[in-house]
Amino acid sequence: MIDEEKKESAPAAGGCGDKCGADGPRAKLHSYNWLADIPGGYADSDMVEVTFKNTRKGYYKNSTHIPLEIGDMVAVEATPGHDIGMVTLTGILVERRMRKSQGTRQRGSADTEIKRVFRKARPGDLERYEEARAKETDTMIRARKIASSLGLNMKIGDVEYQGDGNKAIFYYIADERVDFRQLIKVLAETFKVRIEMKQIGARQEAGRIGGIGPCGRPLCCSRWMTNFVSVATSAARYQDISLNPQKLAGQCAKLKCCLNFEVDTYVESSKRLSGKDVRLETADSTYYHFKTDIFKREITYSTDKSMAANLVTISAERAFEVIAMNKEGQKPQTLLAEGDETPKEKKAFGDILGEDDLTRFDKKKKKRAKGKGGKPADKGGDKPAERQSDQQGASPRKSRKPDKRKDKPRKDGDGGKPQAPKPPKE
Repeated sequence: MIDEEKKESAPAAGGCGDKCGADGPRAKLHSYNWLADIPGGYADSDMVEVTFKNTRKGYYKNSTHIPLEIGDMVAVEATPGHDIGMVTLTGILVERRMRKSQGTRQRGSADTEIKRVFRKARPGDLERYEEARAKETDTMIRARKIASSLGLNMKIGDVEYQGDGNKAIFYYIADERVDFRQLIKVLAETFKVRIEMKQIGARQEAGRIGGIGPCGRPLCCSRWMTNFVSVATSAARYQDISLNPQKLAGQCAKLKCCLNFEVDTYVESSKRLSGKDVRLETADSTYYHFKTDIFKREITYSTDKSMAANLVTISAERAFEVIAMNKEGQKPQTLLAEGDETPKEKKAFGDILGEDDLTRFDKKKKKRAKGKGGKPADKGGDKPAERQSDQQGASPRKSRKPDKRKDKPRKDGDGGKPQAPKPPKE
């Protein structure tokens, strides 16, 4: 029953289940066993691939033929003591991976040291392993202070303890050569373990720390990349990307690794286009290369070499036709083909952010026109009769308004109340 449950919970071929994501953003894609479902192609092998922290891998020999599956925690041989890791690949594919990683060296050669798998990790081994990992952060902080007190120009990025806690690997970054012999002595006396120093690059450090890239996704180096290839600025030139260091650099202050992802496609596509230094001769003018749309295979030419003037966009096939005509000494009337019409002007999209003012909905105060003498004129304007009398010096006739006081009862001067009518005399 236990074997059946374990078999059902085992991951698919080449996968490693939920255990691969135990490190969160530091999890990596492991080797995919593509021979597992091929009849006759998956042969038994006594070699297994074991992965440790920080994507460190090793190949070990299962000399005692322990039944191991992908995802099992095992205790392997180390110097000194033993280490705890997880099995990520089994079968004949492990030997192919070994030959690829070791170059031309074959398994069993004299200069190749193959270590053994001791056993599956016991509960006591796992407890000791977790205790060692719990000390890594505190050890890294104290090691940084020690290196700073010794005046060393280096940065300790991470610390990895061996499974039995007898050895610690210090990963550091340094621009120059560092003499850390005194540092090793101080660290060994402080932590009472064997010290190993390993230098890494800025890309490896960014992969260990992790983060979010400008694309909105986790960094490739922290999710799936294990091998780092050098990136040159020529990759940006092939893709017509602006050579802006702030946009081309990643969080490691190096050129982004994703610049190499599509550069091969751009290089292959550019081979099917005319060169940028080719000039096209026509009967009326000489055209120079201005820009290229690789996906549409369209080329835009300008009559001025330094600026955009009289731009004409033609297809790559038409460009090769004109080049062939120029080699024969012929000059076409226009760059456009005979059946092609004059390219329609593209609809210019306005600047929606700057075309309207934020105060366009505010009520604007209307300015009243001023008349003679600086006084505002009447809304209705002067009548012809009033303008004529104004020119003769006579004052215009004023409309007499009805006196509203006649309709109102008189008020007494003392109290301000209406006066009562007097009684008739007898």
